[in-house]
Amino acid sequence: MNTTAKPGSVLKRLRLENGWTLSEVSRRTGLPISTLSKIENDKMSLSYDKLARISRGLDIDIGLLFASETAAPPLSLVIGRRSIARAGEGSVIETEHYKHIYPATDLLNKCFVPIIAEIRARSVSEFSELIRHSGEEYAFVLEGTVELHTDMYAPVTLEVGDSIYFDSGMGHVYLAAGKGPCRVLAICSGEESQLIAAAFASESSVTADGREAAAKAEKAAGRRRAGRS
Repeated sequence: MNTTAKPGSVLKRLRLENGWTLSEVSRRTGLPISTLSKIENDKMSLSYDKLARISRGLDIDIGLLFASETAAPPLSLVIGRRSIARAGEGSVIETEHYKHIYPATDLLNKCFVPIIAEIRARSVSEFSELIRHSGEEYAFVLEGTVELHTDMYAPVTLEVGDSIYFDSGMGHVYLAAGKGPCRVLAICSGEESQLIAAAFASESSVTADGREAAAKAEKAAGRRRAGRS
């Protein structure tokens, strides 16, 4: 079954394991004690800014906040690791534009990160910026029609069974281009923490200039597609 990521529970466990009081964590992160208490009790959703402040203040990888409570410790030598995810299982992280299911969150320091993404966004103008993160990315369309926008190529439309491999340091966003659900399996070579940070970074408010520029880019892309048809 799906397990929604609960960074508040992870924060509480880390605090207790290290013998920190809420006051000590407040001093380290700059977050009020009342805010930290709400976070630990899952009464407050975490923005990327708060996640980053906790990560820096406690000197931990931001990805650790999304690991399951049974996550294995980092290993310098790995022999025979495996993680089985049944249909629909995984750690769920939701943003305005995407719902990400991360399988294998019980394994840290993975060589690549698998993500099942449900795409909700339908326009580039919904994003404050294109998503960028280190490494390379492979995406396979599981359901629906996907339109991939990048800052170096014209938009490309992908149907069920289609796939694409690209440099994920290049600005990019996935859009749902058809009716009904839209899902892709993405396999990324970057660090899990960077992927999470990149997803949240694109969620911040979009300026009027940004919307106008994105709208112009979409119109130009539409003209290019019309010219090819």
